[in-house]
Amino acid sequence: MATMKIPMTVPSPRVDAEQLSKAFKGRGCDASVIINILAHRNATQRALIEQEYETKFSDDLRKRLQSELHGHLKKALLLWMPEAVERDASILKHALRGAVTDHKAVAEIICTRSGSQLRQIKQVYLNTFGVRVEQDVESEASGNHKRVLLAYLNTTRYEGPEIDDKIVENDARSLKKAVARKHKSDDQTLIQIFTDRSRTHLVALRSTYRSMFGKELGKAIRDETRGNFEHVLLTILQCAENSSFYFAKALRKSMKGLGTDDTALIRIVVTRAEVDMHYIVSEYRKRYKKTLYNTVQSDTSGHYKTFLLSLLGPKV
Repeated sequence: MATMKIPMTVPSPRVDAEQLSKAFKGRGCDASVIINILAHRNATQRALIEQEYETKFSDDLRKRLQSELHGHLKKALLLWMPEAVERDASILKHALRGAVTDHKAVAEIICTRSGSQLRQIKQVYLNTFGVRVEQDVESEASGNHKRVLLAYLNTTRYEGPEIDDKIVENDARSLKKAVARKHKSDDQTLIQIFTDRSRTHLVALRSTYRSMFGKELGKAIRDETRGNFEHVLLTILQCAENSSFYFAKALRKSMKGLGTDDTALIRIVVTRAEVDMHYIVSEYRKRYKKTLYNTVQSDTSGHYKTFLLSLLGPKV
């Protein structure tokens, strides 16, 4: 459920395009006008504004935003403009082939999207960058971490609600043996179960594992795996059970302690604003006894703050 607020009566794309053009004129630009328009339009409306802007002014709106804006606001608005699949492909490319590989961003995009979404992302990635996403993963990831990502990208998972209790119990026993590190094939067992099973199955598996062995599956993973391999397995498991908590926790980490991880903050707010931010906001308040709105407000400033808060919606 989205949080950004769209006006009851939305101006036509032509009117919005004209207002944006005026905002770009003169020395500097009127960032308030830009935010007031673009932060309050959905993906379809933004696409129509882009088309109208190019038709009327023979100019590329994204390129104009690139030249007129600065800092975190520019990064956030440029990430906001594309539709979801194009945006996810772009995030993946930058995370995989940027100056430093952002393994957490890669796991977040690949392991929290549905099978149908991943198929679209893979196609857009190939069309846009001329290379398969699997090739970049092969180049930038390694070991079991790489094997999980490649398997998750290329496995067709059942996404319905039904589960087979017998298979769940067998998987629980297999995982118990796997995390005990008794066989060379243990890692492959972990990878196969975590990338092949549906989210509903993994939720049942987590409960069954706890009932059968008196230990949380997540703790077993943390005890017996390390680094990026551990992180990607836990991402899959946490998102299966409660994706809103996963994103709430990631947002808290981005703003906890000295400094702010603006890349993560922007990525999560922008990618979830039109999807499930309402639930993330609720989860954040329930878990941390404070509002996400207030936390973002205290950790950001200026027009950048205004834009992110606009995507978060009313102060709740």
